[in-house]
Amino acid sequence: MSAATATPGLSEKQRRILNYLREHADERTYFKSRLIAEDLSMSAKEVGTNMTAITDGEFDVSVEKWGYSSGTTWMVTR
Repeated sequence: MSAATATPGLSEKQRRILNYLREHADERTYFKSRLIAEDLSMSAKEVGTNMTAITDGEFDVSVEKWGYSSGTTWMVTR
């Protein structure tokens, strides 16, 4: 299994969020929780809660909490 598909220990929601970030992130991209939530039929709170496993994990994208104005923003780096 490659690093791009390996997602041990992640829940279904966390895998969906990680795949979304992989598909939509360029070299460095900023995402709002509410916009990810809209695209994945989740709430912004669900995205934020599940993003912790991705920020703490070792994946082919790096995720950092970036800002809070008008909701949480995430900086995603490939």
